[in-house]
Amino acid sequence: MWGIIPAAGSGSRIQPLAFSKELLPVGSRLDGESERPCAVSEYLCERMIRGGADKLCFVIAPGKSDIMEYYGGGYGPASVAYVVQPEPAGLCDAIFRVAPLITPEEHVLVGLPDTIWLPADGYRALPEQKLSFLLFPVDNPTAFDAVETDDAGHVREIQVKRARPSTHWVWGAFRMPGRILHDLRRLWIERDRADEYMGTLVNAWLAQGGEAAGIKAGKAYVDVGTLAGYRAAGELLRSDRPAAEGGTHVTMAAPAGRRPFGPKRSLPSVHAASEIEQRT
Repeated sequence: MWGIIPAAGSGSRIQPLAFSKELLPVGSRLDGESERPCAVSEYLCERMIRGGADKLCFVIAPGKSDIMEYYGGGYGPASVAYVVQPEPAGLCDAIFRVAPLITPEEHVLVGLPDTIWLPADGYRALPEQKLSFLLFPVDNPTAFDAVETDDAGHVREIQVKRARPSTHWVWGAFRMPGRILHDLRRLWIERDRADEYMGTLVNAWLAQGGEAAGIKAGKAYVDVGTLAGYRAAGELLRSDRPAAEGGTHVTMAAPAGRRPFGPKRSLPSVHAASEIEQRT
């Protein structure tokens, strides 16, 4: 199973940083008996591995070599590959750049590396043989892609950053078989690659008779791509809710590449990131 991680964005909402936003320290990771700063993207990697992924692919922009240096060729039990998105052409373009690596028989998980969500095993709630979205209740659905479903959980429409969405449930991650990934890519090409957001493409897919499920199994969802989200992520990890899931630590894996706290080149610690926040 593949996990696709779109990581080509510039992170303009939380700049200035001296590194890729996907490596922003949030919480911590246990390295043996030692506690180390944890990159925000590690939470998604951990969740994908819990969901069954044994191969992870980061889609990166030119110049984001620090992600390659950090993760190297693996993360815990999963192998890691990299695909370059030459220009910032949107989420659909990023996801479909991985399609040549994926056979129709394989399964695919997709998530956003600058988010932290609960439960950590949320991918397991998604059915295997269809396009399915893991949905989360949020207070400000206008900032996300709201997903309207019927009583049986069938997706009726994805409302892409609509000013007045009909629901407060938004998608935070999704799963599909490889064959559906390729079907969606063909539809995207037929539509002249005009879809920047996954939501508009899925709406076209539904209009042609496609099916998708919306699973309301999410409990909490934080976008760490803003300073407000960064603060909220810290509060979420310190709250009682994740205590049953291992507290604030990512524990099941570690990056195989260069450690960000090594002697040759180090990323800011959590305290340094807080100082950056205070100066902005």
